[in-house]
Amino acid sequence: MSRNSKTILILALAFFLTRLVLYTVDEKNQAVILQFGKPVKTVVESGLHFKLPWPIQTVTFFEKRILGYDSSVREILTKDKKNLVVDNYAKWRIVDPLLFMVTVRNENGAQSRLDDIIYSKLREALGLHELEEIVSTRRAELLKQVTMACDSTSRDYGIEILDVRIKRADLPEQNKRSVYERMRAERVRIANQYRSEGEEKALKIMAVTDSLKVTIMAEAYRKSQIARGEAEAKAIQIYADAYNRDPEFYQFTRTLDSYKKIIDEKTVLVMPPDTEIFKYLK
Repeated sequence: MSRNSKTILILALAFFLTRLVLYTVDEKNQAVILQFGKPVKTVVESGLHFKLPWPIQTVTFFEKRILGYDSSVREILTKDKKNLVVDNYAKWRIVDPLLFMVTVRNENGAQSRLDDIIYSKLREALGLHELEEIVSTRRAELLKQVTMACDSTSRDYGIEILDVRIKRADLPEQNKRSVYERMRAERVRIANQYRSEGEEKALKIMAVTDSLKVTIMAEAYRKSQIARGEAEAKAIQIYADAYNRDPEFYQFTRTLDSYKKIIDEKTVLVMPPDTEIFKYLK
């Protein structure tokens, strides 16, 4: 065997032996060291690590990142005896790989365990509240309570549950129509109430405006009569002054004004010629 061949063989043997005692944990994983198949050590720091050579010790890796859980759709009975179809999901991660491996073995086992934990806690919490609270008024508070309860139980399996959410909460198909009809009737009742209140306010406004209209018109009529009386008094005073200055000329101008009012192209007067009104036409 040549010298180069011996060198290559030694390097290959050294690499193989190194692989037996060295292993790498990247930043997205954590590891559990098994000695003769029994978990003995947890490694969460990323980097290069040493172990006893195979088959004495082996390495099993687990996710360090946040994982998702998505449940199947199930029915839950609320406090007011309403069946609610719930589709929920959760975010979780492995915080104790050694305990996780001992209790649930792997992620599939964890999913099965989470299915039991989350469903039972969700059913317990929602069963203590009515449908309206679950759907609208207290939904965020209830889910926070469910998350805390689930996390407390899942710690026994080396799992931390970060968040539990409801994707969809619907009534069963057979109950939807009756609920929609009740909702529609309630909305019609509220609409009719608003209409009656509006009509009542409209009648009050119209009554006030009618009263105000009468008051304004009466005041306007009073002022107009006062103004007319003052104008007529002033006119009479002017006529009196004019008559006192030259009664004959005043009578002449007034007679001419009367001609304009009683005589036009379509008027025919049949009167004796000595009538007083014609004295200026002789």
